[in-house]
Amino acid sequence: MDVGLAPLELLYEEEGLPGAPLPDELAAAYPGRIGFDAPRVFANFVSTLDGVVAIPSLPQSNKLIAAGSGADRFVMGLLRACADAVVVGSGTVAASPGGRWTPEQAWPSAAGAFAALRDRLGLRPQPEVVVLSGSGAVDPSQPLFEAGAVLLTTDVGRTLLGDRLPSASTLVSLGPGAEIDPRAALGALRARGHERILHEGGPHVIGSFFAAGVVDELFLTVSPLLTGRSLLEPRLALVEGADLLPGRATRLTGVRRDASHLFLRFEILPG
Repeated sequence: MDVGLAPLELLYEEEGLPGAPLPDELAAAYPGRIGFDAPRVFANFVSTLDGVVAIPSLPQSNKLIAAGSGADRFVMGLLRACADAVVVGSGTVAASPGGRWTPEQAWPSAAGAFAALRDRLGLRPQPEVVVLSGSGAVDPSQPLFEAGAVLLTTDVGRTLLGDRLPSASTLVSLGPGAEIDPRAALGALRARGHERILHEGGPHVIGSFFAAGVVDELFLTVSPLLTGRSLLEPRLALVEGADLLPGRATRLTGVRRDASHLFLRFEILPG
């Protein structure tokens, strides 16, 4: 059984990358190797050709930015299937109120193959979804909290939320302060047994993780779409709210193509 997707074209891959035991249908759709040594933090984003990854005024702007790419959705699901936990910021959650951040929600046709991969990797049936919010400003009625998501917040956020989260979810305070400290967040996730962590943004949250030097890899889908920018409507780049000068060095480790979309894999080199 295939996954309802033409295989990506493998253009380049660095030798020696870890390889997970992919079921045949996943290996056919994603040629080359995919897998992660532990511990590992890897991020996944889609960007327009002119560098826009989010349009806050447009609900679910990622679908527009991805320019309708099924391959982008498939890769998203594949990365989730490899992860112990999927981390998202509260802004990303608010922009996708029905989101569950599961592999099969990204690409339903591969649900069985994703489940088989997780079983081969010795992972629980679903990655744990982890929401970051220093203020605790989340909507407790969103489905992912009913499904048992974890909220990492601060003492202030815990106080403001009180007992409004569903009993299935878990609230973890990282202590005083107004912002989430990326190293403290990773410490809390490691304490929960998570070694392979997928970060799906948004731009401000991933910016703080890049600034802290805790992201190991970046998967970036480059869409052929041009959106431009407007003074009247913010359009966000991959990293917002963090000054990374003189820059974080990266190394290209993989390139795949689907029509006019490029799928790039970078290792983030130590600072």
